Amino acid sequence: MPGFLKAIREAAAAAPVNQDLVFTRRKLWDDIERTLWALETAQNHFEQATEPSLIDCYIYEWNAAQLRYQFLLRKFKNMED
Repeated sequence: MPGFLKAIREAAAAAPVNQDLVFTRRKLWDDIERTLWALETAQNHFEQATEPSLIDCYIYEWNAAQLRYQFLLRKFKNMED
């Protein structure tokens, strides 16, 4: 292994881990996973719905979940910067 890669690896191993940041990222990732599940659920319900009012309901649910998903992804990306 080249010397600079070894030095980077050793520095990363020795660097203190910010547990609050790790917890926040994990919680945010869990929110993203739940939102993906909500998107999938709304899509499945929409495909099975036959009543016009339920179709509208699932469209609103899907749109809301999609907006939340986009928001959470932006937030997660900004945490990495």
